[in-house]
Amino acid sequence: MFTSIRSTMASSAKRRAVGLGENPDESENSSDGNSEEDDDFVEEDSDASEEQVNEEVIVDFEAHAISHNDFNGLKKLLQQLFLKAHVNISEMTDIIIQQNHVGSVIKQAEVPEDSDDDDPDEVFGFITMLNLTERKGVQCVEEVKELIVDQCESNSTHSMTEQLQQILNDTSKPVGLLLSERFINVPPQIALPLHKQLQEEIAEAQRTNKPSGRCHYCLMISKTCKEATKSIPARGGAPKEEYMFVNAEEEFFYEEAIMKFHYSVQEEADSCLSGRWSFDDVPMKPFRTVMLIPADRMPAIMDKLKEYLTV
Repeated sequence: MFTSIRSTMASSAKRRAVGLGENPDESENSSDGNSEEDDDFVEEDSDASEEQVNEEVIVDFEAHAISHNDFNGLKKLLQQLFLKAHVNISEMTDIIIQQNHVGSVIKQAEVPEDSDDDDPDEVFGFITMLNLTERKGVQCVEEVKELIVDQCESNSTHSMTEQLQQILNDTSKPVGLLLSERFINVPPQIALPLHKQLQEEIAEAQRTNKPSGRCHYCLMISKTCKEATKSIPARGGAPKEEYMFVNAEEEFFYEEAIMKFHYSVQEEADSCLSGRWSFDDVPMKPFRTVMLIPADRMPAIMDKLKEYLTV
C-alpha cells in the first residue's frame, strides 16, 4: 500500500463508470423483455442521475497487493479493455492473481460503515505486467498475440506486421504486456505511484528469478477514441493528435513507442462506449491503440509522468 490519491467527482459518476466494465453480452441480455413500467423507471432513474451530476464527493484511493478476492473486479476491468475479443479473460485474471508479487489494485480508502457502496472492497483499477514470452503456449497469452497480429495486419503495413511477429517470437528479448486499467472517474494522478511501484516490483522479480521479470519490450493496448465525424484511413492509422487516450498518461508511452497502430472496436463496444460516447458533446468512436515500447525508454516515460502527474 502507498500514498492515497484524493479525487473530487460527481456522486453519480461511480455508477456510470462501473457500467463501462460490464460484459456487453450481459448488458444486451439484461435489456430484453422490459415492460413499459420498467422503461418508465429507467427514464426516472436517468433523470435522477442527471440531477445528481453536480453533487461532488471526495474519495481517497489507495493501492493494495492483488488477492483472490479481487477476481471479479479484475475480470470486469479486463472486459472493459478487451470487450468481445476472443481472449480468455478468466484465465488471464487467474494469472494476474497468481503472480501478485507484481502489480496492485486500486480501492477506496476507509469506506465508512454507513456508506451507500454495495462493495467496500470494489476494485477501481489495477496495474500489472504479464511476460508473454515466459508464458508462451498459455491460451490467453496466445490469444492476445493473435489478436494483436491480426489487427496489425488489418490496420497497418505488411512490413510492420512481419516485424511485430518477429519480436513476439524472439525468446531472447522477452515482451511484457503492460495492463493498466481503471474506471474513468479515477484521477490520472494515481498512475504515477502505480507505475513507479510496478517498475520496482519488476526489477525485484528479475533479481529473484520470479515470473514477469524485466522485459526487453513493453506491449500496451490503450483505450482511445476519435471524433465520430472524422474519417479513418483504411490502412496506416491516423495522426495521433486525432485520437484521445482514455487514460491520459498513456500518451507519454505512445510518444516513446517504436511501433504503433489503431483499430476500431465500434462493433464490439456496448452503448457506453459506442459512437454516442462524447467529450464536450462531441460524439466519439472507440478504438484501441497498440504500442510497443523498448524497456530502456521507461525511465524517460517515468520522468514525464513525474513532471505532469505530481500531486
